[in-house]
Amino acid sequence: MTAKNGLPFRLHHHAWVVDDQEVNRHFYEDIVGLPLVATWTETDELLGAERVYCHTFYAIADGGALAFFQFADPEDAKLFKTQINFTPWRHIALKVDQEQQDALRKRFAEAGYSEPDTFTIDHGYCVSLYITDPNGLQLEFVVDHPDVEAIDAERRRTAHEDLARWLSGDHSSNNAWR
Repeated sequence: MTAKNGLPFRLHHHAWVVDDQEVNRHFYEDIVGLPLVATWTETDELLGAERVYCHTFYAIADGGALAFFQFADPEDAKLFKTQINFTPWRHIALKVDQEQQDALRKRFAEAGYSEPDTFTIDHGYCVSLYITDPNGLQLEFVVDHPDVEAIDAERRRTAHEDLARWLSGDHSSNNAWR
């Protein structure tokens, strides 16, 4: 495999620390539908101490994964767990088609999730279904607009000038699809 334009090939994985791997497994495998494809139980010397942990991976179609750590020592968990104030602007977005998004929405409802833990936003260029996992991590399941290729080409063509315009104080919208 050769890198295109020197760019990374794909996201290998995104990692997060969890308190309970089984609660996490139930959410990601049984509700979201991402299969558990690897569990590593390891011990490593890290930051001056021996750390014992379980590292799980849940597959996405492009070969990447969402990954999660649980530490055996509660003090390690406390040290490495990220406590960040919730914001919908910090999330992981995964591309799905309309059928997948509808099935997810149904599974979320059947599992007892409702607003504000799950909600939908029509951004114009895509429609996004959001859900907050048991660890406080927000996921976005995105269905692209039917004209996504033309929209993407336009945004690529004007990316630098749009950023410069916004940074100079012109905060008017450039989203003609909303």
